[in-house]
Amino acid sequence: MNQTRANICVDGLGTCKNCDQRCKSKHGPSSQGDCSDRSMGVPLCRCHYQCEQPSLTPLNTCNGVAGLCSLRCPEKCCDINCALKYISGSGFCNTLGYSNVCQCSYPC
Repeated sequence: MNQTRANICVDGLGTCKNCDQRCKSKHGPSSQGDCSDRSMGVPLCRCHYQCEQPSLTPLNTCNGVAGLCSLRCPEKCCDINCALKYISGSGFCNTLGYSNVCQCSYPC
């Protein structure tokens, strides 16, 4: 898998409805939303935004997703998937709407 490390964070915002507008509302006017993620079979909104400077955020982290959590891929599987997808990534299962998403955090 490609591992990500940069000064750009990616935040999964769910469905694509008003994607760019929701992205800018959450992460500021320099952020940009796109709907190119089809890993779940439907287009999902991904918000790309600048990583905060260390003086503002001591841990300097980004958030991402690594698929869905399920009986076949519980919490430990999610954590492993995040470590494979993102450099120094870790993960936990997070229920968003009707989906149990593998939520990742990683340093940027």
